[in-house]
Amino acid sequence: MKRFTLMLMAAAFAITASAQYDVGTSTTTTDYFGNQKTTHRNQYGEVTGTSTTTTDYFGNTTTTHRDSNGNTIGTSKTSTDYFGNSTTTHRDSNGNTTGTAKSSTDYFGNTNTTYSDSHGHNTGTSSTTTDYFGNTTTTYRDSNGNTQGSSTSSTDYFGNRNTKQRSNDSNTSIWSW
Repeated sequence: MKRFTLMLMAAAFAITASAQYDVGTSTTTTDYFGNQKTTHRNQYGEVTGTSTTTTDYFGNTTTTHRDSNGNTIGTSKTSTDYFGNSTTTHRDSNGNTTGTAKSSTDYFGNTNTTYSDSHGHNTGTSSTTTDYFGNTTTTYRDSNGNTQGSSTSSTDYFGNRNTKQRSNDSNTSIWSW
């Protein structure tokens, strides 16, 4: 009986240690011209902001982030090189660089991203895998390699993308921007 109780406690601890908290969702729609609008919601379904993305002739994207009141809080500009590697520069509403993200895609279509702050210091990484149906799973890690959260995305028949974010910390919000 004592052994059974210890095993039960160990199983409960393992489940608790690996638990993740739902911290929000994002829904992305694409218009006829390829422009995207993403609506971000917290875990209660309340809109916390939006992101609108436009793509230029060369495939570079510019995303404008707005809060729930429609005020611009920042932008992200992404450029892609000849090999498919991308660099995203994030700026605040005043145009100051707040960080960058550099992504590379391997032979199997998996994407690895390294995040840096405004001083170029590594703040974390993420790795994204894509399944046979085009659904993606992203795992976020801090600069020490500890898992901080994850997000899963699926695309419906109409091309709309739905993303669910989870965090290892119930007070943390994991956003894709």
